[in-house]
Amino acid sequence: MPDRQPTPIGGSLHGEAAPTVPPCRNQPELRVVPDGDRDGGGPGPTPAVFPWGRRKVLLLNATFEPLTALSLRRAVVLVVCGKAEVVHGDASGLVLHSSKSEVLVPSVIRLSSYVRVPYRGRVPMTRAGLMHRDRYRCAYCGGRAETIDHVVPRSRGGPHTWTNCVACCAKCNHRKADKLLSELGWRLRVVPAAPRGPHWRLLAGVAEADPQWLPYLGEPAA
Repeated sequence: MPDRQPTPIGGSLHGEAAPTVPPCRNQPELRVVPDGDRDGGGPGPTPAVFPWGRRKVLLLNATFEPLTALSLRRAVVLVVCGKAEVVHGDASGLVLHSSKSEVLVPSVIRLSSYVRVPYRGRVPMTRAGLMHRDRYRCAYCGGRAETIDHVVPRSRGGPHTWTNCVACCAKCNHRKADKLLSELGWRLRVVPAAPRGPHWRLLAGVAEADPQWLPYLGEPAA
């Protein structure tokens, strides 16, 4: 089955196209094999199929520009087919094995050939992106944020936008309820604004970025 093209995190919004990566055929079936079973010497335990589902891998352009976050399966297929190379592997050193090859489980991969990046509009407003923007700190008290609050409550006409939403702790969220800041005598620690830059499109769809991604995502991701 041919590998699908990488899609920017947050989905295809406002008619955006995804960076085009050449398809890869004849995808191998990779399994995690214990070290003691690599060289034969008896049947040994049955290799375990790797859980592909939740792990994400950062895909860089040939110029090291961040493009998107891929599923682990798609990332491994790109590496095995020679479309990409591993820049940073799994911190634990986990290796995937097939009958003919082995691949270090990647955290960051880089395309072998440059792909044109289509024009991208505004960054989608997501809970993950907003938490990254506000550095997981409550916009009112500075404590650890656990939820999102609308500065002007939606019940009073407030929009669900970057400029009207802030990270908030549960205590402040409960105290504020549907009141305006002027009614409480509160002030925002930082005026909320829409973030800009390609790294924010990644952060908008990733709850927790791998620390190895941060050098490629810019200062706001730190």
